[in-house]
Amino acid sequence: MVTPTIKDDPLYQLLREGKVEQFNQQHRSGEPCDLRGTDLRSVDLRKLDARNLDLRDCYLRQADLRGVDLSEANLEGASISGAKISGVLFPKQLTAEEINLSLVHGTRMRYR
Repeated sequence: MVTPTIKDDPLYQLLREGKVEQFNQQHRSGEPCDLRGTDLRSVDLRKLDARNLDLRDCYLRQADLRGVDLSEANLEGASISGAKISGVLFPKQLTAEEINLSLVHGTRMRYR
């Protein structure tokens, strides 16, 4: 199992500090961001622009993802145990069963 990490990446730190709008602006301007395998538990990500984000192996336990469009993000291996997911648009590669297993039991999501 991949252990989630807290990285020094400046954009990642913006998310951890709840500065989602600033993250979005910098990411849209082309600033690179390394979120793979990071610890985003309990972070409020409701206004996140997740287009083209690599969230593989992320730990999103109890994160607030309500209304986020994750359809273009890579969530393979991510865990969303206990996250708030009302209104989330997940990638087509994830089945409802896979999402539910991760939400309820904390399993890492696998693409089909």
